[in-house]
Amino acid sequence: MKKKESKILLVDDEPDILEIVGYNLTSEGYQVFTAENGAKAISQAKKHKPHLIILDVMMPVMDGIEACEKIRAIPELSDTVITFLTARGEDYSQVAGFDAGADDYITKPIKPKVLNSKVKALLRRFKQEEEEDGNFSIGNLTINREEYKIMKGKQEIILPRKEFELLSLLASKPGKVFKREDILDHIWGNEVVVGGRTIDVHIRKLREKIGDEKFKTVKGVGYKFVV
Repeated sequence: MKKKESKILLVDDEPDILEIVGYNLTSEGYQVFTAENGAKAISQAKKHKPHLIILDVMMPVMDGIEACEKIRAIPELSDTVITFLTARGEDYSQVAGFDAGADDYITKPIKPKVLNSKVKALLRRFKQEEEEDGNFSIGNLTINREEYKIMKGKQEIILPRKEFELLSLLASKPGKVFKREDILDHIWGNEVVVGGRTIDVHIRKLREKIGDEKFKTVKGVGYKFVV
């Protein structure tokens, strides 16, 4: 997806933020739309169907948390990436943001170059999700990414969301060693509750359900899926 095709909705009640950040993103080649509160953000999101929404938390009429929840309930915006950009850096505020359905949480102040890097990474996530729709088969496994279903031969295996996403990632490129940091970034992003042993626990559970021989540990590096 080229920059000029990428649509970003910037939502903040401070005119200076809309002007400065909006100008910065426009200068990078993105299509930028703006709204000054959560209610208008929902209206703009429905109208323009942005690939990325950047939301402030504290706003009049409707705050960012409520707006995020309502946007997440709109089917045609289910693939839109949402990040908060706010001065509220408290843990409880971040947890509330993720619980509302946000993909990321960025605290102000942030340098323009750093924000641009964040935006690029978030839009890559949209592209990955866009490309990862549908089904694919590998060995005796069929992975249905649209319905979150796994078939092992004729047996249906039910996996929790994170286990499904981890299996889907590893199986998408059999034989490739996925580094631990890349797995964390792809599956968990910037979630604040993730511990260092999270991947190991999920791999152990997948080995029990899918087969121990399917997952190989590359010591000091990460994991790969073996056919």
